[in-house]
Amino acid sequence: MSLNRRNLLLTGAAAFLSRTAPAELITLSPRPVDLEMPAEGFINEITPVDQFFVRCHTYTPEVKLADWKLEVAGLVERPMAFTMDDLRKLPHFELVSVLECAGNGRTFYEPHLPGAQWRFGSVGNARWTGVRLRDVLGKAGLKPGATELLLDGADVPVAKMPDFQRTLTLEKGMHPDTMLAWAMNGKPLTAQHGFPLRVIAPGWAGDSWVKWLQRIEVLDHEFDGFWMKTAYRHPNHPVAAGATVDPKDMIPVTDLNVKSMIARPGDWVKPGMVTVQGVAWSNASPVTKVEISSDAGKSWQPAKLGGTPTKYGFRRFTYAWKAQEGQQALISRATNAAGQTQPMQQEWNPSGYLWNVAQARPVVVSATAPAGSAAPALAATPEGATPPGYQAGCLGCHDDHMMRQQKLTRAQWDREVTKMTGWGAEVKAEDRNALLDYLAAHFKP
Repeated sequence: MSLNRRNLLLTGAAAFLSRTAPAELITLSPRPVDLEMPAEGFINEITPVDQFFVRCHTYTPEVKLADWKLEVAGLVERPMAFTMDDLRKLPHFELVSVLECAGNGRTFYEPHLPGAQWRFGSVGNARWTGVRLRDVLGKAGLKPGATELLLDGADVPVAKMPDFQRTLTLEKGMHPDTMLAWAMNGKPLTAQHGFPLRVIAPGWAGDSWVKWLQRIEVLDHEFDGFWMKTAYRHPNHPVAAGATVDPKDMIPVTDLNVKSMIARPGDWVKPGMVTVQGVAWSNASPVTKVEISSDAGKSWQPAKLGGTPTKYGFRRFTYAWKAQEGQQALISRATNAAGQTQPMQQEWNPSGYLWNVAQARPVVVSATAPAGSAAPALAATPEGATPPGYQAGCLGCHDDHMMRQQKLTRAQWDREVTKMTGWGAEVKAEDRNALLDYLAAHFKP
């Protein structure tokens, strides 16, 4: 595998991430909050809460426990409202599970795609404490015909954005590992991580892990709200990069892909024996093997698996590497019990979900440290006056971080402006072309 443009993108991202202090989350957006874990965080089997990524579609709600209740309604025998004390009286348990945003790795897809430009770090592994969702449903009693569980949190839509509501299939909801959690790593959930209660859907992508949960409605049909019918969907078959996909061929994102990440070494080491360290993870099929290549994928050597094996959690790996002088590239690839292995080439989809290409980690091997050349996280804020519509249309809901991380063509910006005006962004028709010219000039590929 040659170090092509995709690998160069990985080079820049790896350099930037490896030079970031472990506890310093990378800000993709301060409003709504999107925070990414740096590469050094992947050294931990359990991710500390202060290093755990944050993904929010809306502003973080302030929920007061004294006023909070979990409502269970719809196709149930006994509609109920649970307080936290009620939930704590049910049998509770702990579960170690990875939480990964479906868009993790989006920035590496080619052609480039809009959205939060996650690199590697919108993923973490935690020890969750709570009750089984099926026990809560059992208290309410399911009526015949129930098939879907509509989940709604306390977050409030931004402008005219559709309310963030997701469904679980009844089968997933009734699985003994599906949880309603009130604690993360032994402490109550923080506001950014869903206080006081969030869904834990182990093996599935984070869009199903609804935060600030306050209502479950049992349905007998598929929910047709935006976040199920349009968003968080991907093709049900392989498609060519850049292809348009018929909506009827799109299905909801559920299972994660098998994946791995090298945390150490960083972007520079001295020649000699070096311990390569990182973690691998998967869906409901646990990781069984991790391999390392130091020759661009021509040959692979087994890494040593360590740590505490769990069904859904990170699996630590190490590998003894004889680092030789020069520009080198380490690649890790994981395989799970189902035989799924990380690919060497992208499996493109139009929303940039579930990236899991075998990770290339460039390393300079030299007796002396090279001059720093960390890649910037975001484009610089443009100087000078902004066009009419930018302040109200773009910054009315977002901080400019969201625009600065995009690298879109004018046509892509046109589609994004159309979506955002549909959600209430204030852009007058006579100001649209000037706004598009500005976005395409300053935030382009």
